[in-house]
Amino acid sequence: MSLPSRASYRDIPLYSPSKVKCGVDLSDNTNLFGMPPSAERILRETVASQVSRYPVGYAPELKQAVARYTGVDASRVTTGCGSDDVIDSTLRAFLEPGELIAFPDPTFVMMSYFSKVNGLRYAAVPLQADLDIDVDGLLATGAKLLYVCSPNNPTGTVASRAALERLVDNAPGIVLLDEAYAEFARESHLDLASRPNVLVTRTLSKAFGLAGLRVGYAVGNPTLIAEVEKARGPYKVTGLSERMAAAALSEDLPWMKARAEEALAIRARLVAELEKLGLKTLPSEANFVMVPLPGAPAVAERMRQRDVNVRAFQGLKGIGDALRIGCAPWTQIEAALGALRETLR
Repeated sequence: MSLPSRASYRDIPLYSPSKVKCGVDLSDNTNLFGMPPSAERILRETVASQVSRYPVGYAPELKQAVARYTGVDASRVTTGCGSDDVIDSTLRAFLEPGELIAFPDPTFVMMSYFSKVNGLRYAAVPLQADLDIDVDGLLATGAKLLYVCSPNNPTGTVASRAALERLVDNAPGIVLLDEAYAEFARESHLDLASRPNVLVTRTLSKAFGLAGLRVGYAVGNPTLIAEVEKARGPYKVTGLSERMAAAALSEDLPWMKARAEEALAIRARLVAELEKLGLKTLPSEANFVMVPLPGAPAVAERMRQRDVNVRAFQGLKGIGDALRIGCAPWTQIEAALGALRETLR
């Protein structure tokens, strides 16, 4: 019997990056320095009765915590199952199937995937030679929604303030600014969320060390937020995740900032060690570095054979093959450098 399926889905592969269990895994850009103390306390104190009931719809406690952290009213906040869920919900909220989204190339790999599963067309606009976004190129697409990730994943580079302002001022529709790595960057652009056509998404998976909880959020005009809420559904954040995330946002900002500073110090040491190997990294303002390297996928595979996992990219526009190496406690970085040295011999 032939089972029914969506014709538009037939050529969409399952998102499944190369993943082998390794003793050292630097492939996800997550916080490997532990979890916020208050979140750990909530986890220990959770009782069975809290697990057997549905959470409160639309995560009001978490919204309030995000609002305090970002300095906005709670009406300007929505949450979701990671920031990628918020991004996916935003596409459903504002774009009809067949409409166009545009984003830089390279950028977050899930953008093309989300476009396909939502029946959208997409235009990938190459970054400029200096790795800033090509504002004219993005605007020339006429796309109803423009997506920019800054600091950008996978490059670690940032969009300049001037470029972002010009993009927002001239966009024909919504600008979706992904700041998943904002806590590591020198400058945040969250204030742009005060504009009527801008949504800024963030996550607790990176600097806050809560990737396993899957908590993300967006800040924007209440009218935009209300539409995203319709698309996301009421129970996208578990009750336990909401309590742990709200505690981390309310009680552990000093802890988070200290871990972020530690990651950046390690990033600087990592860059210096890579330079000793004759490798030049892209300028990064995230908790990872990108290393252009011919044959990067094969290098990554040989590193996995040495119990170290890093993310490999092949044929990136304007960059070529490259490795993306996340920051972690220095003992893990030493292991990764050792595996890389052996691989490059």
